[in-house]
Amino acid sequence: MKKCILLANGRPPEKSVIKYLYKKGYDFLICADGGANSARKLKLSPNVIIGDLDSVEESVLEYYKNDALILRVKRQNDTDVEKGLKYAIKKGFDEVVLLGGTGDRLDHSYCNLGIVLKFYEKIKVRLISEQSILSVYDNFIELNTVKNEVISIYGFDDRTKITTKGLKYKLNNESLPFGVRESTSNVAMGKRIDIGIKNGKVFLIRNIKCMMDNDLF
Repeated sequence: MKKCILLANGRPPEKSVIKYLYKKGYDFLICADGGANSARKLKLSPNVIIGDLDSVEESVLEYYKNDALILRVKRQNDTDVEKGLKYAIKKGFDEVVLLGGTGDRLDHSYCNLGIVLKFYEKIKVRLISEQSILSVYDNFIELNTVKNEVISIYGFDDRTKITTKGLKYKLNNESLPFGVRESTSNVAMGKRIDIGIKNGKVFLIRNIKCMMDNDLF
């Protein structure tokens, strides 16, 4: 499995998260435009800086010009995050963790959540924001958990049916249509949960610190 990090121009992550990801094999760093500003502040070494480069500081480009591949892509139909994901796909990466994908711009945050869905069939994308990690799932999944770990599940329409085992608040072939019903702050009863998903996809959100502390990533 080829793994990488995509660092966007939103709220930067804690460096401890990046160190953990590096140890887990996510040791190739792509910066989406202004994400390189965050990389500089965090004293990271990007492999690639990509985007239309309208947000990255000139001093940052100068700093990294001999160490990172800098790609100016003017295509405006894609966001800089999409440009980074397309680069990762082209280079054969199987998994990417998106950092800095959320922040003080709600429209950018919402867009990047949609991008996680949009690229689901092409590359596995997980998004880390503050203390949370978001993943997309379909079909049947088994997850190792910690007793009393908080697990939240969000669906999108009433066609998608969800069945769970090992969660305090069970779902039995039930839907979680967005804006109607959700499974926020559900609780793992033990060391494993099973989730069956039919006719669609769901967002599943966990606590990243809990996953790191218990090596569940």
